[in-house]
Amino acid sequence: MIFRETKLPGVFEIQLELKTDERGFFARTWCQREFEAQGLNTKLVQCSISFNARKGTLRGMHYQAAPHAETKLVRCTRGAMYDVVVDLRPDSPKFKDSIAVILTAEKRNTIYVPEGCAHGFLTLEDDTEVFYQMSEFHNEQAARGFRFDDPTFRLSWPERVQVISERDLNYPQFE
Repeated sequence: MIFRETKLPGVFEIQLELKTDERGFFARTWCQREFEAQGLNTKLVQCSISFNARKGTLRGMHYQAAPHAETKLVRCTRGAMYDVVVDLRPDSPKFKDSIAVILTAEKRNTIYVPEGCAHGFLTLEDDTEVFYQMSEFHNEQAARGFRFDDPTFRLSWPERVQVISERDLNYPQFE
């Protein structure tokens, strides 16, 4: 795996190293040793998928509050998505800053989202499927979020939001 740290400390885009032959390819998508060598959290307790039928579906901006804060590995296994991470760590030099990465099934790239960061995405194709690995169990009481268009962060989405849940639409502004 190739780890490329983004401008947000501890947020990595991870590329696969494909080993190809006449059958196709083989690639490691997770290795505790390689993640430890980068100083990353290697605890994985839960995996989930989301299927998004329509282009323009927005999920986010989500995070879990301490003591249930979670690290996420996010990969697009079908379709394409515009993935956004916002740094909510008050002691970070990039507090309230964000990055965006296009994740696609074809590129097979992953984003590593550390504790203390919010995450969300907008689908760029119909029938987009997303695979998540998390370091903590989902805790509904610790679930938090803010609106995707919160002026605090000035997030720029590449396309119009067409599908969004009531919960995501009704999140408050960030405090």
